[in-house]
Amino acid sequence: MPARFAPALIVALLLGSLNALSGAAPAALPYPWKAGVAKATVTPTEPIWLAGFGSRTRPSEGVRQDLFVRAVAVQDADGTTAVLTTLDLVGIERELAETIATQCEQRFGLKRDRLILNVSHTHSGPVAGLVLMPLYELDATQREVVRRYTQFLLERTVATIGAAIADLAPARLEFGQSLAGIAVNRRRARQRSLPGPVDPDVPVLAVRNPAGALRAIVVGYATHATTLNDYLINGDWPGYAVAEIEREHPGATALFVQGCGADANALPRRDEELTRAYSRILAAAAAEVLRNRMTPLAGPLRTTFNRVDVPFQTPPTRAQLESRLQDSNRFIRLHAQRLLEELARDGRLPDRYPYPVQVWQFGRGMRLVALGGEVVADYALRLKREHGFDNTWVAGYSNDILAYIPSRRVLEEGGYEGGEAMIYFGRPAPFTPEVEETIVAEVRRLIRHTDIVPAGDGGSPQVRR
Repeated sequence: MPARFAPALIVALLLGSLNALSGAAPAALPYPWKAGVAKATVTPTEPIWLAGFGSRTRPSEGVRQDLFVRAVAVQDADGTTAVLTTLDLVGIERELAETIATQCEQRFGLKRDRLILNVSHTHSGPVAGLVLMPLYELDATQREVVRRYTQFLLERTVATIGAAIADLAPARLEFGQSLAGIAVNRRRARQRSLPGPVDPDVPVLAVRNPAGALRAIVVGYATHATTLNDYLINGDWPGYAVAEIEREHPGATALFVQGCGADANALPRRDEELTRAYSRILAAAAAEVLRNRMTPLAGPLRTTFNRVDVPFQTPPTRAQLESRLQDSNRFIRLHAQRLLEELARDGRLPDRYPYPVQVWQFGRGMRLVALGGEVVADYALRLKREHGFDNTWVAGYSNDILAYIPSRRVLEEGGYEGGEAMIYFGRPAPFTPEVEETIVAEVRRLIRHTDIVPAGDGGSPQVRR
């Protein structure tokens, strides 16, 4: 046989001959994905105000656990490259997210719809970004610390995304799910007569090299990262969980994707051993998925991103805001002052917000829906009920943590997630009752835009238009 026939080709020809003789269809070749992985520390190097708990009165006092930015890049056979990036932060504001996205497009050609920025929502991470700083009691020194850290975070995040793209190499992608009982609906914990929905799913995306070795393990879950509330920097239970997963799978990078857990807490809490216990539960759920048969993902990869306006209710008047400047609650006073400044600058308060919705479709095997804000569980349960529990992954806390995003039910029930928390985000008023239908309709539209139509005989899968 001529030397130009490689051994792999000889095997393929022999298998083809055997299939022809037996009448069996030839086995499909693995889909030719490429993937790249990168990880970098983003731990503050100086005392900094920690985000998430209004009861804190001073900057951080040390580091219990390093914080990270992690990125996994995937590229399909058509050359479409997308990067999922996770950060150990309580939130990311639109201005910082869009600066990161703009720099990534300029430096790496990465379009906005091909970048997801998801935060773990740890309440033991630093204040980052400038928009919400007025709600923290920061003196001039601490404001400068936050500015320095935000610039460092920006540069480190963009560099990590670029490193993941540069690391692209042949890969296999697989998807599976398990369940975990970490989350408790915290609204019901406060008022037992309320419903108690949570999303217990543990979606897992495995990135392997062609030989099957794990390179990255992306794990999702939906609940607050609020088990610890002291002055030590750490990733809370999600940070402990990815560390545990990486310990169990040497050589692999683990990424945590926060889901729709705005109305859920890991309970009980306020104890480091409990934090470690929750991390072991999530790691065990991920290990269960990896041990069992997962769904191989084929292409193509289709991505889309859009912002849809969600309206606010009637904002307070100038007189109402001025009266709130005398309120005994300092957060109400700060909120009123901020809105008065906005009113003086712009002549009006905003009546809507451009809400980010993003969808990635991996062939027909899995879709990832990324929603902005602190999204309650009703959204994940509804979207999976409408679009498929087996292949739909719904993430919250993505691209812009603008406010709590209540369902109509939660909005009508009221309470913290139903509208009271809007003062902490500097918003003029709660959302209108149409908020849920507006977001769900936009998700439905984007899914139609990216949906893959099955191929006919001899054809290739097509995107539904």
